[in-house]
Amino acid sequence: MIKVAYLGPKGTFSEEAAHQYFADSTEWVMHESILDVLEAVYSEEVDKCIVPIENSIAGNIHMTIDGLLMYNLHIEADLVFTVSLHLIGSPEADINEITTVRSINPVINQCKEFIKRNHLKTEYTDSTAKAAQSIKESDTVAAIASKSVAEQYSLKILDSEIQDHSANHTRFIVVSKKILLGKAQMKSMLLLTPNNEFPGVLSSILNVFSALGINLTWIESRPTGKQLGTYRFLIETEMAQDEPRMNKAMKIFETFGHQVHIVGSYSTTIL
Repeated sequence: MIKVAYLGPKGTFSEEAAHQYFADSTEWVMHESILDVLEAVYSEEVDKCIVPIENSIAGNIHMTIDGLLMYNLHIEADLVFTVSLHLIGSPEADINEITTVRSINPVINQCKEFIKRNHLKTEYTDSTAKAAQSIKESDTVAAIASKSVAEQYSLKILDSEIQDHSANHTRFIVVSKKILLGKAQMKSMLLLTPNNEFPGVLSSILNVFSALGINLTWIESRPTGKQLGTYRFLIETEMAQDEPRMNKAMKIFETFGHQVHIVGSYSTTIL
């Protein structure tokens, strides 16, 4: 039996994704923040964890990216999860009396048009489930969360499908301390730290992938933390790390003096 951590409390999208992906025999561990979830893997409290990294409306989740790099963890799978968001109130709440909404930051960002249209104030929590727990006694504050959260805490759905776009998906990653090898994978994530900053450094990196016919599906720049204006790049490719062209790309980068680190090689699962 493996131990898996995810963002709690009960009823979060992370919990839904985790239970759909892992076997029923899994031992579950909940934590109150994304960084705590990732730290649980680093400290070997659990074998793996599942955390959100990107949303089709709100974009990348930097807390996950920075934690992944801080703890030097590895991606072994990514999961695409359909997200439906609802305005949830206490059993006695009236939608016309709601003045404020609470939820986790990425969820608030996925509902900006609804919030603006209804002139609502926003407050942030660590998870959608925590938002739901906090409004059980309020008639003027609502949570934004999933239908299952409303059912979990005996709350009322005041409005449905309030996200800005109907095709709303969140990408989760399964993370472990050691890199997964020996399986047929379709994608790889590289961390590239340039040897120095100069005009066109990112363009020169991207040209290597283009010349070798390696398609890129995701790119994110994060500060190195060493000097203002210096960055490192997380780059996701549609090619496994053991493919000859990927090995050639890495050798070219190393020849240029760039630091190259494999964050993971994996395939996508649609939940």
